[in-house]
Amino acid sequence: MIRNYFVTSFRNLRRNWNFTILNVVGLTLGIACCLLIFFTVRYELSFDSHHRNMDRIFRIVKYNKSLGDKGYNTGMPLPALAALRNDFPELKNQVTCTYAMRETLVTVKKGAKREKHADQSNTVSFIGPEYFRMFDYTWIKGSPSTSLANPGSVVLSESQAIKYFGHADPMGKTINVNNQMDFLVTGIVKDPPATTNFPFHTMLSFSSLKEYGAFTNWDDWASSYGGGQMYLMLPEAVSQKKMEQQLVLFGKKYREPKQAATEDFVLQPVKDIHFDTKTSNYTGRSISKGMIWSMVMVGVFILVTACVNFVNLATAQALRRAKEVGVRKVLGSTRGQLLRQYFSETAVITVTSVFFALAIAQYVLPYVAGTLNVRPDGVVFFTDLPVLGFLAVLAVLTTLLAGFYPAIVVSGYQPVLALKGKMRTAGNRQSHLRSGLIVLQFTISQIVLIGTLIAYSQMKYFRTIDLGFQKDEIISMPVYGQEPEKLNALKTRLVNEPGIISMSYSAFTPMSRSNWQTGFKFENDAEMLDFDIVMRPADTAYVKTYGLTLLAGRMYLPADTMREYVVNEAFVKKLGLKDPNDILGKRMAIGGSGVKLPIVGVVKNFNTFSLHREIIPCVLTTDINNYLTLNIKLASSADRRLIDKIEKAWTATFPDYLFSYHYFDQTLSSFYEKEEKLFALFRILTGIAIFIGCLGLYGVVAFMAESRIKEMGIRKAVGASAMNIFGLFSIDFVKLVIIALVIASPVAWYVMNEWLQGFTYQVHISWWLYVLAGMAAIVIALVTTSFQSIKAAFVNPVTALKSE
Repeated sequence: MIRNYFVTSFRNLRRNWNFTILNVVGLTLGIACCLLIFFTVRYELSFDSHHRNMDRIFRIVKYNKSLGDKGYNTGMPLPALAALRNDFPELKNQVTCTYAMRETLVTVKKGAKREKHADQSNTVSFIGPEYFRMFDYTWIKGSPSTSLANPGSVVLSESQAIKYFGHADPMGKTINVNNQMDFLVTGIVKDPPATTNFPFHTMLSFSSLKEYGAFTNWDDWASSYGGGQMYLMLPEAVSQKKMEQQLVLFGKKYREPKQAATEDFVLQPVKDIHFDTKTSNYTGRSISKGMIWSMVMVGVFILVTACVNFVNLATAQALRRAKEVGVRKVLGSTRGQLLRQYFSETAVITVTSVFFALAIAQYVLPYVAGTLNVRPDGVVFFTDLPVLGFLAVLAVLTTLLAGFYPAIVVSGYQPVLALKGKMRTAGNRQSHLRSGLIVLQFTISQIVLIGTLIAYSQMKYFRTIDLGFQKDEIISMPVYGQEPEKLNALKTRLVNEPGIISMSYSAFTPMSRSNWQTGFKFENDAEMLDFDIVMRPADTAYVKTYGLTLLAGRMYLPADTMREYVVNEAFVKKLGLKDPNDILGKRMAIGGSGVKLPIVGVVKNFNTFSLHREIIPCVLTTDINNYLTLNIKLASSADRRLIDKIEKAWTATFPDYLFSYHYFDQTLSSFYEKEEKLFALFRILTGIAIFIGCLGLYGVVAFMAESRIKEMGIRKAVGASAMNIFGLFSIDFVKLVIIALVIASPVAWYVMNEWLQGFTYQVHISWWLYVLAGMAAIVIALVTTSFQSIKAAFVNPVTALKSE
């Protein structure tokens, strides 16, 4: 019996091969999209799930209550580590600090030869042995309790050990970091998985940080460095809420009253770090759970669109198969047998689509992984049990979803009416259903299309907004050993090079992922003010190099240490002053310094963080000890030969380091890499959703043209023109598209408005975007229906009226 069902199914599908192909193509694309989205969602949700104690590990974050969701800062003042261990004995071995480094040079001695390796930002970090009691690693050599207990020790990941020492035993060998300090290899661990927010491959003993030199002072409670983060593991009897209450008292004990009143220490679960877009992490990559659910919904929408195609085409063919049903029922078939017959046809199409979808998804996986910045790590869908299980469930659901209604409709035909050919009166209800499903398809397509247009507007806004500084034709490169003679020597070697407009030393570029935030005392205040400032140490050429605008006063004078300050407009406004000139001559002390220095100038606001955050008070000052970057403004005519000359001069100044540089505009683009990649994905998904909808629309129009061929013949015989008949077919579908636009517009507005709330600087959702989406949908519908409509319009009326 089962064999008979499938044999009959194959015959029917072969007989109606054109509709079969439309269904298979639509379902294949829908299932392939669902499969890739399933892989992506599973990847994102698995971040740091390999740590056994993940539910008890928290990151301590500073939270400025006056700034709301923008007030989170992951950097912690260094003295907090010792204070936490002193005030909470139960946390002595369950609190740790990770102090990640910016781009780092690691030198390995191999006999008389010295190999240099430039490691990426945040892969090298100072870490205490407590870290390994909290986070799980697979140890190959060494001990988690002792390997980082002593100063000058380092634990390497397996891949890093191979990178430095090849396949020789690395234990007991030495590496040098930034030509400053040697570290002895005391342990090797397996590489952390790609799904981690702790991408450390070179882990230096935290007890060496003082000797190496930290970015901020060890007794400064006002300053913090974003790469210096603290984590604790709560005892099982202590709740997050209880610990946060104790941290409020802890902050009041050690911090100045004004700062403690406005800024709390709060706990962030490690399991939430990857999904929290309000805070940063060491990978520089996060995704909100809202975005994950949006991807899931888009996948569901696309699959529903494909299933709607199936239902539309099946109900359109139902009248053609009415006599078949009548004959089957007269010969004794029950409704249950007919249901099984039509479900078997759906199952054949679904299973065929699943196999095609598997092949397509496996083929495009590398491209999708590159677009979304995920690492498939050799995933093979054909052998991945979770994927196969997901596909099995998906196949069953698709078969039920796509096949249920057509099977019920067709199996319910009355045999007498079916054999007499009087089933057409039942077609009105099915026609309404098809219209409703077409509206559903185009509603889904237009929601995704409007969302994509709004996202495009936002990304274009990012690229064109005035950031308050120049970004084009500027390169930046690291400098080492902040001795004045070296820095001056490098400038001297480059100053006369044609094509170089200006040069400046600084700690950071104007907009940077690395930031130094600190408190300050103003004028005669004995306590720090209740808001932090962001520091931009730089020499006097910084303003010219980046095109900053001086609004009041003057630039500070050249100096190696802090002597004078220049502040931004936001600083003036935060203090309640209206005229920038009013702040000139006022004095302030930065961080833990007791020396108050004068403010001599005010610059126009410029963005120091990405456009996800607003502009905050900023201070520029000279401080050669923090000059980490050389910034060079190039002429537009500069070419590769100039870069080669810069490299030659740089290498002559810093012969023990590796030369690297970045174009500033490319660095800024990377700030929105996540949004760009998701935008690219949604563009593709929008195209697929529209294409699947067009497949179904084409099939329905083809069937309508076939079923109404005599009507078209009569209309032409009584004088209807080809344009009249084309309009007759098209106008109904245009109406459906307009209805879909009316439904889709408020839904798309709500969803995208919520998405835009994640940006401080956002576009206004204009009405013309909805008009554009509607016009695009109408054009797509007309193009899709045009072939069959024109074919029907030009049919020979004599041939049409003879047709049986």
